[in-house]
Parts: sequence; C-alpha cells; structure tokens
Amino acid sequence: MTSTFRRARRPEQLAERRSAILAAARDALSERGVDEVTLRDISERVGLAKSNVLRYFDTREAIFLEVLAQESQDWLADLENRLGPPRARKAGFTNEIRFAGIITDTLVERRLLCELLGAMAGVLERNISGDFARDFKVRAMQSIAAVSELAGRQLPWLSEEFVAFFGEGALSLVAGMYPFSVPTEAVRQVIGELGFPDPHVRFVDGLRTGLATWLIGAAAQSPA
Repeated sequence: MTSTFRRARRPEQLAERRSAILAAARDALSERGVDEVTLRDISERVGLAKSNVLRYFDTREAIFLEVLAQESQDWLADLENRLGPPRARKAGFTNEIRFAGIITDTLVERRLLCELLGAMAGVLERNISGDFARDFKVRAMQSIAAVSELAGRQLPWLSEEFVAFFGEGALSLVAGMYPFSVPTEAVRQVIGELGFPDPHVRFVDGLRTGLATWLIGAAAQSPA
C-alpha cells in the first residue's frame, strides 16, 4: 500500500525523503541479498510508488550504492576508533599483524558493507547515470584514500607508494573474496560433502592472512 505522493520541495524535505528510502533499502537488505531486493520491495517499505522513488534516485542500483557510501563512512569511523593512536614500531611485525586483524574484524562485522563491495563493480555500477557515477566515484575514492591515510598514520615506516595503493588493494580483496563466502545452498551442501573448509571461515582467515602478509612484505622492505 502506497501513500499519496507529495513532492518534497525544500532541501530538508528532499533529504528526509531520501533518508527514508535509504532506510527502507537497508531494512530490505538486512533480510535478503542484493540480487533479491527489488525496487518494488523498497517502494512498498517506504510507502511510495516505484515511479516516485525514482524521483530521488535514478535506479535501484543507485540506492544500493548510496547505502554503500554510508556503510563505508560508518566503517571508517569504527576502524579509526578501534585502531586508536599510532603505536611505536615493535619487532616481529606486531604492528602490521594488529592492523590487518582490526581491519578484518571491523569488515567481517559489517556483512552489508562486504556484500555491497562484492557487487559494486560487476552489478551495481552497471545501471547508474553518468552524473551519479561521477558523484559516487569521487566519494568512493575519498573512502579509499582514508583507508590509505590510516595505514600511513598507523605504520609510518611503510613506503609512500605502498600506502597510496593499500586502501584500494584492501577493499578489492574484500570485493573479490566475499562473494565466495556466501554460496547458494546447493553449493554449500557440495562443499560440506567434499570436506572443504567453511566458506565464511575461509573468507575471514584468508582476508586476515592476505592483509597481514601484504603488510609484512612491505614492512620488511622498510628501514628499521
């Protein structure tokens, strides 16, 4: 059931309407995967016709990318808080292992962020307008730069070249690995029958090990 549409005209009304749509999308995504949530699902939850939802966002994919942008900002704030102030460099690559572990823990706790990252390039960015793509890409690169900045602040002995690419590399690792951690029920059953490791555990362990190994390799090339 949809309500009678009243166009939001003032900036605060536009922001309120967009926030309501994004909240509805979050609710839907908390129950089902990205590929299962439709524009109709979102419109029914927010109480608007689909055509009216599209007055505020070009496409379903644009809504999901906006949710991704919000999730990224929330994660970055949590990550910075969990890392705390930089620590003195310790032997045994203690700092690098800790940094990789906290990144992994904070990402794994955010299923929606990981899922949206996994769908970003291959699905979500395939159906958005040029204007939205331009705005979203600017914000996405700012988030990537923020991850790199945290790496440089926490591990200042790493080379500038490595730090500059770390944010993009770390999030690309998540995007590439996460989809394999949530197989269909049929595939999950086969994995169990074959005695392969649990996909989610494999994702968590692989992400932690991959990030730590990458950071340790970079640190090993940095002056003590």
